[in-house]
Amino acid sequence: MPQVTEHGGGVWSLRVPIPDNPLGHTLVHVVDTDRGPVLVDTGWDDPNSWTALTDGLAVLGTSVGDIHGVVITHHHPDHHGLSGQVREASGAWIAMHEADTAVVRRTRDADPGVWLDYMTAKLTGAGAPESHLAPLRAARAGGRMRTLPGLRAALPDREIVPGELIDLAGRRLRAIWTPGHTPGHVCLHLEEEHPAGLPGHGRLFSGDHLLPGISPHIGLYEDPDDATVTDPLGDYLDSLERVGRLGVAEVLPAHQHAFTDAPARVRELLDHHEARLTGLLALLATPLTPWQLAERMEWNRPWDLIPYGSRNIAVSEAESHLRRLVKLGRAEAVARSEPVAYVAV
Repeated sequence: MPQVTEHGGGVWSLRVPIPDNPLGHTLVHVVDTDRGPVLVDTGWDDPNSWTALTDGLAVLGTSVGDIHGVVITHHHPDHHGLSGQVREASGAWIAMHEADTAVVRRTRDADPGVWLDYMTAKLTGAGAPESHLAPLRAARAGGRMRTLPGLRAALPDREIVPGELIDLAGRRLRAIWTPGHTPGHVCLHLEEEHPAGLPGHGRLFSGDHLLPGISPHIGLYEDPDDATVTDPLGDYLDSLERVGRLGVAEVLPAHQHAFTDAPARVRELLDHHEARLTGLLALLATPLTPWQLAERMEWNRPWDLIPYGSRNIAVSEAESHLRRLVKLGRAEAVARSEPVAYVAV
C-alpha cells in the first residue's frame, strides 16, 4: 500500500506505523474542510510515526501546523497517541466521546502504581499463575509504571456527542456511538454522496469497530473505582447491528484497507462471535477460570507462543465472553470457587 491514499471527495488516508506491532500501521484519515484539514485519529506516539504523519501531510501539500481539528475514534495509543503533538504544533482542537475521555483522564491522574495493582488483582482473580503475576509485582516494586503507553495522552477539549454532527465547516460528519472495543468508541458517518457514485448512504470512518479481515479485541472496560459488571461483548454486538443498518457505500477503517458491503461484514462478525460463544460452552462443560479458558481458546498462535502482554489481553477477552454467556443464562459462576470458575448451564 502507498503511504498516502486518496479516497476522493476531499478524503485521504496516511499510513502511520505502529512500533513492534503485527497490525503494522494505523490509517490516519485526513478530511478537507472549509476551515482547514481535520484528522480522524493521529497514530502512535513515536518519532517514526510522527515522521510518517508529517511526511504524509507534506505529500498533500499541507502540514501539521495547518491542522484545524482532530476527531478521535477511541483512546487507544495507536489512534490517540500523537494528538497532543498535533495540538502543540497547530492549536487544533481534539474531540473524543466522554467515556473514553474519562479513561484518558483516569490514566493520566492515577498514582503510578494504581494500574499495576489493579492488573495484578484482576489477573489473580482470573486464576493467573504466580509465574505470570511476578513480573507485575516486580514492575510495581521497581517503579516502572511511567514507561507504559497512554500516560501522557492529550486530554480532549471537545466532546463527541452521539447522533450529533461534528462541527466541520462544509462537511456532514455524524457521530455514531459504537461501544465494545472501548466504552467510548465512535464511528463517524460522512453523510455525503460517494465521490465515485457507489450505491449507499455515504462513507463510514469505522476506527477499530469494523475491519475487513480482523475481529477487534473485545476485552473489559477497566476502571479500578467502578465495580459495575459491564458487558462489552454485548455492547459490541449491538453496535455492529446498528452500523450495519446505516447502509453506507464504503467503510474507511483505521487498519487494513477500505471496503464495501458493510452489512455482509457485520454478519460475518456476528456469526463469528456466536460460533465462538458456542465453542466456549463446550469448553465449559468442566468448570474453568477465565485464565484456564483463555489457555484453551483458539488464538492466532498456540498459547505457549503468545507474548506476555498479549496473554493479559487474551484473558480479558475470555472474561468478556464469559460475562456475555452469564448474561444470556448460558453459563454461571461455580459457588464458593476461588478463584472464580465458570461452568455451562
